[in-house]
Amino acid sequence: MCLNNKFNEEYIAIENLKLLWEAVGSAVTKAKVGMQATARPQLVCGKCGPCLRGQYNACQNLKVQGFQAPGVAQDYFVVEEDRLVVIPDTMSLDQGAMVEPASVGAHATGRANDLTGKNVVVSGAGTIGNMIAQFAKARGAKKVLITDLSEFRLAKAKECGIDEVLNLRETSFTEGIKKCFGEEGFQTGFESAGVQASLDVLIENIEKGGDVVIVGVYSKNPVVNMYYVGEHELNLFGSMMYRHEDYLLAVDMISSGKVKAMPLLTDRFPFEKYLEAYQYIEKQGDKTLKVIIDL
Repeated sequence: MCLNNKFNEEYIAIENLKLLWEAVGSAVTKAKVGMQATARPQLVCGKCGPCLRGQYNACQNLKVQGFQAPGVAQDYFVVEEDRLVVIPDTMSLDQGAMVEPASVGAHATGRANDLTGKNVVVSGAGTIGNMIAQFAKARGAKKVLITDLSEFRLAKAKECGIDEVLNLRETSFTEGIKKCFGEEGFQTGFESAGVQASLDVLIENIEKGGDVVIVGVYSKNPVVNMYYVGEHELNLFGSMMYRHEDYLLAVDMISSGKVKAMPLLTDRFPFEKYLEAYQYIEKQGDKTLKVIIDL
């Protein structure tokens, strides 16, 4: 069900999947019963400084459904219209389920300065790193290199059309950069692994004046080498989730084929095995990317 009520603070959860609307409120204009859609899972206050300047993805009181607020593992739930994005009929249900992670890639690549003609390195070839690399290409990057320790994830990156892959178990970062970019080096780096060593090599090896965008979530606060940040005049950006325009861009890129989502869907479970799906992800983390739960 979709409601159009900016002042309604009662939410029933939504996670990252595609929806077939069962009912809509009388004031709703975006969706009709039976239409396919998805929606952002962010619950924001609309009153804090970030919200008032349009940076609601960094809301001071942000809650994400499925994390700090209940998710959608239930028969019915309500979502407000301003978080709704209608999916074209040309997109499959599976592609629709990938709009949320694709939106992270859309937002992160928009945080850096213009990528046109630049060499880009993405550390971490999981779902988010893969999407970042694909969006970097779509935004005009000259060459994109993605790094990881998992040959499975790197093979998926190749399947998605990423220019170059680097297995850090076999080749060092500096060697791989030299081989890929030669004397040109790279001008933009995205850290999506959430690992100290990954952040270190990006900051130490990026071209002076370059952009480093932090996307990964760290289990322990990393140490940032301020010598390189200061002496090399680097630009260090944070990237938090996405905004509505990123959802729209993700839908456009997936539906047009400029971003490939299907290779990232590695496993699926029926709803009755909901718990088993999460247990499987925990055990098979290095051999799986996105797992679909069929409703």
